[in-house]
Amino acid sequence: MAHEFVNSKIHQGKVVVFIKPTCPYCKKIQEILSQLPFKQGVLEFVNITATDDVNEIQDYLLQLTGARTVPRVFIGKNCIGGCSDLITMQQSGELVTRLKQIGALQ
Repeated sequence: MAHEFVNSKIHQGKVVVFIKPTCPYCKKIQEILSQLPFKQGVLEFVNITATDDVNEIQDYLLQLTGARTVPRVFIGKNCIGGCSDLITMQQSGELVTRLKQIGALQ
């Protein structure tokens, strides 16, 4: 169930972030990404606490990405990591480059 849920969210050409609304790192990522000019429908924040499978989803994210923590950021089908990874990519300019490569920005 959890793996089907997670896999159904991750798509080529889309940016998906698995979050918990109370997590400060999740809020930081939402702040950073909301400042970028995404095309309509390309950026999705998935609140895993809105499901009954929070632990199972986090267990599957561990299998898939090597970490169980949120946020988990996917650019296309690739997980780039969490908050500190995204900030590093943003500072180096790699974030915008990767987002342009998948056609996510206006």
